[in-house]
Amino acid sequence: MNIARYIGALLVVATFPSGLLFWFVVHPFIGFWRRQGPKITYTVVIAILLAVATVLVLARGVLLETEYGTNYVLVALAGVFYLIAAAIELQCRKHLKFRTLVGMPELVPEPATGKLLTAGIYGRVRHPRYVSAFFGVVAVALFSNYLAAYVIAGAMVPALYALTFFEERELRDRFGEEYAAYSRRVPKFVPSWSGN
Repeated sequence: MNIARYIGALLVVATFPSGLLFWFVVHPFIGFWRRQGPKITYTVVIAILLAVATVLVLARGVLLETEYGTNYVLVALAGVFYLIAAAIELQCRKHLKFRTLVGMPELVPEPATGKLLTAGIYGRVRHPRYVSAFFGVVAVALFSNYLAAYVIAGAMVPALYALTFFEERELRDRFGEEYAAYSRRVPKFVPSWSGN
């Protein structure tokens, strides 16, 4: 169990900041990246992310020095959080193609406006993938019971909120009033269960 907890904490510490960094590098500078095109964007950004992940893995001794041992109540709670994350992600995947999952529509030089996704879970919450990511990281933090994993989970809230600022700015540019109306009707993170 200790090895699994350590691996879980290492994965959160090394991969989540890198993965989140991808969107912080892309969304605020979307015009620049569109001019570069997807191939250059992915090459440059993935190289940066791998470098950051490598540094975090090399610093794992310091980052993962504080751990609180196995707590089976937290392990059980982690299971609940993981199931919530998986259920939300499965609902998202019903509506998203792989191209969308990796940000391809945002990166093509002349983005087609496409269709605003408002069906299914997207009719209840505007950013279900971020909600799923939050529950998933909290699940791993609870399971691993390492201080660094809890810090990452806590830092997710302001980071995801800031990230949505850039993403929604882009969506308003792309979809105009349709997105404005959608954002007034559908909450950002906490699902609406009323009939929309």
